[in-house]
Amino acid sequence: MQAEGPQTPSVLLLEPFYGGSHKQLLDLLQENVPGCCAFTLPAKKWHWRARTAALHFSQTVPTCSSYRVLFSSSVLNLCELVALRPDLARLKKVMYFHENQLVYPVQKDQQRDFQYGYNQVLSCLVSDVVVFNSAFNMESFLSSIPSFMKKIPDHRPRDLDLLIRPKCRVLYYPIQFPDVSRLLPKNKVLPRPEDMSLTDDVTDGVMRSEDTSLTDDLTDDVTRPEDTSLTNDVTRWQEEQQALRCVCDPPDSTSDQMAEPEDQRRPLHIVWPHRWEHDKNPELFFSMLIRLKQNCLPFQLSVLGETFTDPPEIFLKARRELEPHILHWGFLPSRDDYLEALCGADVVVSTARHEFFGVAMLEAVHCGCYPLCPKALVYPEIFPAEYLYATPQQLYKRLQAFCRRPDAARRHVVKVDTTSFSWMALRHRFETLLEAGRP
Repeated sequence: MQAEGPQTPSVLLLEPFYGGSHKQLLDLLQENVPGCCAFTLPAKKWHWRARTAALHFSQTVPTCSSYRVLFSSSVLNLCELVALRPDLARLKKVMYFHENQLVYPVQKDQQRDFQYGYNQVLSCLVSDVVVFNSAFNMESFLSSIPSFMKKIPDHRPRDLDLLIRPKCRVLYYPIQFPDVSRLLPKNKVLPRPEDMSLTDDVTDGVMRSEDTSLTDDLTDDVTRPEDTSLTNDVTRWQEEQQALRCVCDPPDSTSDQMAEPEDQRRPLHIVWPHRWEHDKNPELFFSMLIRLKQNCLPFQLSVLGETFTDPPEIFLKARRELEPHILHWGFLPSRDDYLEALCGADVVVSTARHEFFGVAMLEAVHCGCYPLCPKALVYPEIFPAEYLYATPQQLYKRLQAFCRRPDAARRHVVKVDTTSFSWMALRHRFETLLEAGRP
């Protein structure tokens, strides 16, 4: 597919997998950066796109003397393309990594197709600028190259990471956050910039150099003192109430129920807005909710996100077991309906085994949800420690506490400045990235 461009295009945008976040980024660039001309392939059969898109584009992209910059996602084998089209080799070549195949989770390492990661390494070698959507994405890729190349039986290349690193930079994925004020319940208040704790750490979409070392955060399995703030709040509340009433029992009287604030009476609304795939670890998420149900804790549930051909079996089982708690189940094709569901939720949970950025979590935070994320992957880079859990038991305790005190989640102002990840904040850096000339 070719998207319409200006009379004299200067930026050639190529996307072999035109769907999801890949599509959103390409559309943003084409709509807002002058001189862009886009060629795409539908977001189907990812493995075949990675194998064959270079040949397709070599035959379908016309020769154009006005091109100055080539921008592509890392699905494209750029090395093959510039070999097939020497006229494109002269351009400033920018590759954007939404994810990387060196650490992308597979059921068994033997199932990992060496060719996909190898192609990404080769593409980096011929690129002029290599851009990652997070520091975690960049560091996990670069640090994995030496061990990845050891899979080659003999005559292994060396120091490829040292050749690639000088070309690399982090530029966060730009999100177009809509105005959701009309959809927010009265109890939700969006954060103000002065409330944010990360404003100084996230500047123009690039983490400060001292923040790109994630080793401690990825391996630390100990809860810091500041992580216990919610537990302390609950303990104080329990002491004030003297004894927590069993939530399985109905109130003794209407007056007792009316004595509670409205925020406390409504059950906690938990949302899971991720793809229905194994790498998002739905098994862990649903095991937490089934445990909450078994302990008679009140909650409501919305399971959103896209469903593919063969979703994990846990979704069918979980729907049967959690049916009385379900408000929404399945992908909401209407953007307004999706945002309304997020605005109505109290807590958003990730149990991912793979996440290089996490658009869905940031969109939920933008809609006023309290985030609970693994203390791993990209999450320590974006979310303060109080929103991270290191073990399943920690996650359960946080959800349990919120079920007992839903108002604690509803009245909390999340300390994440989502505007730092907005297109308006990042636009200038993308425009600079796509300017003609060598880096």
